[in-house]
Amino acid sequence: MTAVPKAAEPLLLRHDRDGVATLTLNRPAQRNALSVGLMAALQAELEAIASDKAVKVVVIAGAGPGFCGGHDLKEMRATPKRQAYEALFAQCSKLMLSITRLPQPVIARVHAVAAAAGCQLVATCDLAIAADSARFAVNGVNIGLFCSTPMVALTRAIGRKPAMEMLLTGDLIDAQTALSYGLVNKVVPGAELDAAVGALAAKIVAKSPYALKVGKEAFYRQAELDLEQAYAYASGVMTANMLSRDAEAGIDAFLAKKPTPTWEGR
Repeated sequence: MTAVPKAAEPLLLRHDRDGVATLTLNRPAQRNALSVGLMAALQAELEAIASDKAVKVVVIAGAGPGFCGGHDLKEMRATPKRQAYEALFAQCSKLMLSITRLPQPVIARVHAVAAAAGCQLVATCDLAIAADSARFAVNGVNIGLFCSTPMVALTRAIGRKPAMEMLLTGDLIDAQTALSYGLVNKVVPGAELDAAVGALAAKIVAKSPYALKVGKEAFYRQAELDLEQAYAYASGVMTANMLSRDAEAGIDAFLAKKPTPTWEGR
């Protein structure tokens, strides 16, 4: 009798509940290293979620003992060609940009080590909550590979001096240090991580999805402008937002001391 091959575990798991889509990196034996396949699966889900009005918040998590150990070095060294490396880093950059450009806010749920491109993933997410056991590093320099692409997200999330120290030393920092740097928003005991992520997600789910969408886009766009340009751009965004159905309903309810209305999402 021929044995039936065991079906391969999916590289990415998705669970939707109460307006929150949780995407779990599912390569636990490889510390959820970002292989080409895993990045493609995550990219596909993000593209689907972008137009899914039922999803108000996205959570990115990791299965097993690590959050994300960075790129899959074995896979990278299996094809040591310039074209392969260029394609890989272009794919990763597209993925990180997709998180930033996603209409919905994205929360990183960090339960353990986030290294190199895994730390980049945390820095790219809009918000991050870490267990007190989590650790963070951009440690490519330890193997002769400066973390240049993780640096892009890291230097936009934290100050230059701590970012440079992390990049030059490759040292792991603990969760409390990551909090002091601004890499994560909150640190909680591991047993309270799901509750903390859930509470933050639920608070955001209750807001107008239209306001969240235009606000997230504006946040990243204005950050790249000079002060005068940023105010001019933000003024236009506020004007458009004021003319939205959600803002009209929300402000009228507030002034009339009525309960928050059901958001129309426009």
